[in-house]
Amino acid sequence: MDLYNLGRVPWQESQLLYHALAHLDKEALVLVSPAQPYVCIGFHQDAEQEVDLAFCREQGIPVFRRDVGGGAVYLDGDQLFFQLILHRDNPVIPKRKEAFYQKFLEAVIRVYRRLGIEAVYKPINDVIVERRKISGTGAAEIGDCIVFVGNLIVDFNYDMMCRILKVPDEKFRDKVHKTLFENLSTIRRELGEEEASKWDDTTLNAMMAEEFETLLGAMEPRGKDAALQAKMDELGAKMLPEAWTLLNSKKRTAGRDVKIRAGASMVHRMHKAVGGLIRADFEILEDRFGRVHLSGDFFCYPETAVGELESELAGTPVDHLKETLERYYEKSGVDTPGIEIEDWIRVLS
Repeated sequence: MDLYNLGRVPWQESQLLYHALAHLDKEALVLVSPAQPYVCIGFHQDAEQEVDLAFCREQGIPVFRRDVGGGAVYLDGDQLFFQLILHRDNPVIPKRKEAFYQKFLEAVIRVYRRLGIEAVYKPINDVIVERRKISGTGAAEIGDCIVFVGNLIVDFNYDMMCRILKVPDEKFRDKVHKTLFENLSTIRRELGEEEASKWDDTTLNAMMAEEFETLLGAMEPRGKDAALQAKMDELGAKMLPEAWTLLNSKKRTAGRDVKIRAGASMVHRMHKAVGGLIRADFEILEDRFGRVHLSGDFFCYPETAVGELESELAGTPVDHLKETLERYYEKSGVDTPGIEIEDWIRVLS
């Protein structure tokens, strides 16, 4: 297998490299980080709905649609990426998806532990420290290959990540920031600035190469050759224009769901009921409601009941929503003219 330990590269190359290698049917491990920040969205996402494109244009931040699923993310040089390209029929690939992630994320976990960070695997594709995610990963089939991408997160720009997202209002953006900060960690946060500064990009990438070689055997160092560059240029002509970025801009939904990590999301929903418009901003943490904020132009008697309902929902299993609402209405005697339990279920599901 080939090893492309390339360090800092132009932002577009950090994506085109693994796409090109997969289309060339070449097994390899790529280690890169982008020299410029950019936004990367999942293949199935609607860029206009997920990303504040006007802000990105103003700030000169490129937006790229990858051929791998998942969500929108802000990427920069403080994230060191591994990209593993394997033939689909390679016998080292486990058949079950969970086993696949568990096997290849072991290399990332070992690197973190060598740094003194007690990272562990969390199904199906997360590496976490306690309850905080510390590596973003994804896999997809491109051509006849399976591509597995992920990163070591040295540091993370939480403010910019929240700013590039398309959100319904600034209050929701603040909630996303809070949930993101609580559920995503970095090497600098875990080790502290002084200790983290001992580990430069070159050392970390060398450690990544060592751990993947432990899993897959010795690798042959390579640089870009003419065939690889030609394929990257060909794919760039297709994937860099705005038409590709806006490929799935077809439909709109009355809501927003921002995945922070496996088991943690920040959700915005709206529903027009007979009694008025209901807005709900809420966290889903391990299949339970976290913080919940309800608002709208409906009427509620007594007025304090909405706040009580928010507290009642916090910590409740998502699949017990109907029972929780029925119990609350029965014990509280709340009156919400034109707003039925079914309306709450619609906006909270």
